[in-house]
This record gives sequence, structure tokens and C-alpha cells, in this order.
Amino acid sequence: MTQFRIKEAARLLGVSDDTVRRWVNDGLLSVARDASGRQVVAGDELAARAQALAQASHEDAGEGELRLSARNRFEGLVTRIEISGLIAQVELQCGPFRVVSLMTSEAARDLGLEVGSRGVAIVKSTTVIVEAVA
Repeated sequence: MTQFRIKEAARLLGVSDDTVRRWVNDGLLSVARDASGRQVVAGDELAARAQALAQASHEDAGEGELRLSARNRFEGLVTRIEISGLIAQVELQCGPFRVVSLMTSEAARDLGLEVGSRGVAIVKSTTVIVEAVA
């Protein structure tokens, strides 16, 4: 069974180590000890917690939200906008991930995007490549 140390679990969920420890204390996550005596969270339990957090986030969105078929949403900060003729390249830093979008320059201007503003990258794709990390 895959296990993650508290720090790894926090990074994967996008929260602090203290938040994961608080969830353990509150009974929302359980921990075991690995061969070195460090606290670890089971991968399947961590996956269930990630899904619960995503569901809660979706439910908290409220009324008036766009209804989309895309489920891959990455909220972050706009870190760069480069407009060249008809095309704009917009970069967002979404946690540890850099997401780059190409759009028309008109769309970028209509959205009122500027460096430092908040944005959400929504990805809809028929091909997703997954890499296993040991």
C-alpha cells in the first residue's frame, strides 16, 4: 500500500503540514508508523480526502456559477501576459503548477486580466498523460 509522510500528504492536498496534523487530531485522517517510525497516511485514504475536499469546494461555489462539463479547474494567480498581434499567452501559477493558455488578444482584454489578478484555468481534454512517481 502506498503511504505518504505528513509533509508529502500536505503538498499533494495543497495545504500546510499543520492542517494535515489537525485533520489527524480531528479524526478526518488516520496515521500509521512506517519502518522508520515516521507518521504516514495511506494513499487510498489521502485520495478519499482529496475527493471530499474537491466536492466540498464544488458545493460551496454557490448559485450563479457557470455550469461546465470540464472538471479540471486550477485556481491561481496570473503571473505573465504576453500579447502579440491577435494572440495572447497567459500564464497562471496554480499552487506548484504553471498553466499556460493561448487565447485571442481580444479575449484577454475582455477578461480584464493583469499580472497579479486571480484566475481559474479550466482544462477539457480527451488526452491526459499520467506519470507514475515512485
